[in-house]
Formats: sequence, C-alpha cells, structure tokens
Amino acid sequence: MDTTAFVQELDAFKAVHLSPIVGAGQTSLLGGAPGDAKKMLRVALANEISVSEPAAAWMPSTPEVDVKIALARQSGDEAGHFQLVADRLVALGFELAGFRPPAANPLFDYLRGLSSTLERVAAGLYTLESIAYAVNENFMAFCDQRGDAETVRIYREHIQPDELRHHNLGRQLLVKYATEPESQQLAREVVGRVLEIATAARAQAAARMGTACLPGC
Repeated sequence: MDTTAFVQELDAFKAVHLSPIVGAGQTSLLGGAPGDAKKMLRVALANEISVSEPAAAWMPSTPEVDVKIALARQSGDEAGHFQLVADRLVALGFELAGFRPPAANPLFDYLRGLSSTLERVAAGLYTLESIAYAVNENFMAFCDQRGDAETVRIYREHIQPDELRHHNLGRQLLVKYATEPESQQLAREVVGRVLEIATAARAQAAARMGTACLPGC
C-alpha cells in the first residue's frame, strides 16, 4: 500500500480505538467529574518523566538521524513538561522532594522493550502522543470547570502544542519509513498494542481515582 494511504488508514484505526478513552473522559465530565486536581497533576508528573525515558534510551541505538533527532526533541520536551507540572504542583502546595515515579508501568515497560526504529516511531511519537493530546483536552476541561485557569493555560500554551507536534512528526516519519507490507503490518500491531495497554491502564486508574479525566504525557 502507498505509504500516505497506509498512514491515513492507520489514523482511522487509531481514532476508532482511541474513542473509548476519550469518551470515558467526556462522560466523566458530564457526570460531574469528581476528583482532586492535585492528585491528577501527580499522575501527569509521573507520566511526563516516564515517557521522556524511553525516548532518551532509544536515541543511541536508533541509526536514522531524523528519528534520532525526533526522539531527542520528544525527550527534552517531556522533561520540560515535567518541570511545568512540578512548578504548578509546588504552587498548589505539593511537596516535590518526596516524589518518585512508579517503579513499574505496563505501558512504559512495553515501550522500553521495542527495538526497531519503526516500532519506536509508531508507539512513542505517533500513538502515545496522540493519546496524550486527546486525554489532555478532557483534563483541561476538568480544570476549567473548577476555575483552575493557570493549569489550563500551561497545557494550552505549552504542553498541548508539543504533544501535537510530536504526533505529527511521528506521522511524517511513518510515511517515510513504513514503505513495505511487513513494516506496515508491524506498525499496525504496535499501534494496536499501545492503545490496548493504555486503555486498560487508564480504566484501572479511573476506577482508582474516581474520574476518567486523567492527563496524559
């Protein structure tokens, strides 16, 4: 299949499988979206540092220079997001000194195990950042309902533009590198697996925290 047509098909596949995650957040908002914004921002804090790590770890073993640079940008941007969220939490009274990200996370464990350039692009830049952008929109609506204009501003002006840029860059790289039937099938499988793991993980987190309006990374 022509690579542009393939990525368009992949976009449609991703949209269908992303809709339960997005829809859960929207339903939660309509239902009053109970929850503590500071606890949700702590989720964001863990996610931001966790997603920066595999991108950084992949860089040395990724031979394609354009992908290497894309991963470097992603890792640096996510570290910047961590600092933005950390500063916001401190302003809300959170003691950052004791923060430690979770030792294990099924999604990030899966990402760390990906070895090929195509898998890494499909999983990290293309899919994960698309999930992050979508769920962050719900989280921004949650914060807006509670009058937290500063958190909304941080996401709207800084985090969301980066997430969209990462996703679009991943999409461009898939058009460039998913040129054979085998590579296209691999990309489909990886995208599906990331969405599957993320859906399960977010459902568990939503049940634990009482809302599906959880931020991404």
